[in-house]
Amino acid sequence: MIKFTLSKARCYLRLSLLMISVIGSIQFSIAQRTLPPPEERETDPLVLKNLEEWKDLKLGVLVQWAPYSQWGIVESWTLCSEDEEWTKRKSDNYVEYVKEYENLKTTFNPIRFDADSWASLAKEAGMKYIVFTTKHHDGFCMYDTKLTNYKITDKDCPFHNNPKADITKEIFNAFRREGFKVGAYFSKPDWHSEYYWWPYFATPDRNVNYNPKKYPERWQKFKDFTYGQIQELMTEYGKVDILWLDGGWVRPQSSKNQELSRAIPYDQDINMPKIAEMARKNQPGIIIVDRSVSGKYENYRTPEQSVFRLNTPPDYPWETCMSMAVNWTYHTDDVYKSADQLIHIFVDIVAKGGNYLIGIGPGPDVEFHPDAVSRMKELGQWMKINGEAIYKTRPVAPYRAGKICFTSLKTGEVFAIYLSDKDEKAPPNKIYLETIQPAANGKVYMLGYNKPLKWEKIGKGVLIDVPLAVRQNPPCQSAWSFKITAVQK
Repeated sequence: MIKFTLSKARCYLRLSLLMISVIGSIQFSIAQRTLPPPEERETDPLVLKNLEEWKDLKLGVLVQWAPYSQWGIVESWTLCSEDEEWTKRKSDNYVEYVKEYENLKTTFNPIRFDADSWASLAKEAGMKYIVFTTKHHDGFCMYDTKLTNYKITDKDCPFHNNPKADITKEIFNAFRREGFKVGAYFSKPDWHSEYYWWPYFATPDRNVNYNPKKYPERWQKFKDFTYGQIQELMTEYGKVDILWLDGGWVRPQSSKNQELSRAIPYDQDINMPKIAEMARKNQPGIIIVDRSVSGKYENYRTPEQSVFRLNTPPDYPWETCMSMAVNWTYHTDDVYKSADQLIHIFVDIVAKGGNYLIGIGPGPDVEFHPDAVSRMKELGQWMKINGEAIYKTRPVAPYRAGKICFTSLKTGEVFAIYLSDKDEKAPPNKIYLETIQPAANGKVYMLGYNKPLKWEKIGKGVLIDVPLAVRQNPPCQSAWSFKITAVQK
């Protein structure tokens, strides 16, 4: 045991409470901690069971890929007439640009596509589930839909006769073989469909370009088309664990909206109750994520490119979806977050009860950017040492205190994860936890070091001694996890 004065402990505490800087481009949002009203909460016991299993996974990968990767541009959004930074086009003629964009289908031939190598890399990174973009807003389908010829398996796409042409099926099968849960990203808006963007009208923004109430028969055709495409995914692609629906503006106008501040001019109700009933008939217990549309079909919430600012966890399941680089899709000159940044963001999310879905996109050569590969390997190395403090954990007070985040296991162990400063290559010689204290029979370990550490009770907390041997040769970089086998109640 260590002899240490309370005044010195307070000095160490002040040092421990220095806030880390993650990265300037990340937005932070304040959590809405209110659960939906009882009538909108999920009650299906199989769905609730699957949600608990999903919360155990902690780390996933979101892969966005389609013919636009040949140009190295943002996914879909250059087709949108909104004047936003991410919608910039390389042509001044919109009509000609759309023709060129849609013609990318005829040159998309990713003959080096190897879903097994992707799954192996994601597994090495410590990831446990995948969400793959089966169709983004541009309407191009990366699966063998029978309801449109704007797809990877169409005869005009040179890849259509490849044995791996049904890319979604290949990816789902490869990741399942590695033990992953699989999720189907599906865009509710479809800018290629004449039943969503009717060619009779201009397309002023992301919304349907006609009034569905004025043209109900046309809107019904779009609803039937959407239902049919999702039904294909639910019946022809094996077990699907998550239906991840994007395009939150496609929703009833009466529904509450968590994230979308943009005005929605028309009611765009696609009958989610019918879709959900069909999905769960074919995939019992499937988690449905109708993103940003509050209610029964948003089984978990998905703040995009942001992390909840409050330390206290929200009282609903949630996941931060965030691109590893600036963009969701492949850009040759993109800037990727460092391993330190990824790990710090990840730990912060997990301490607040969330999952981290990291977005990456392969390039036209079917390879991920070298920086993305490097980061995934670095993340995997860290997870090999610290996974016990991450997987299957749940939040525990005080959740986060300055540079230290907390997690716990159902079996009673508590972990304190110390986040490094920018130039901090080893943990300090002493770490003070103000409000957590080992029980009389408790031991303290540092993950990656197999000997128990010395510690001293200080007030209601504990002062942990980090041996010189550990500080000279730490088991990992970026963050260090301390395990308390039993805590004082």
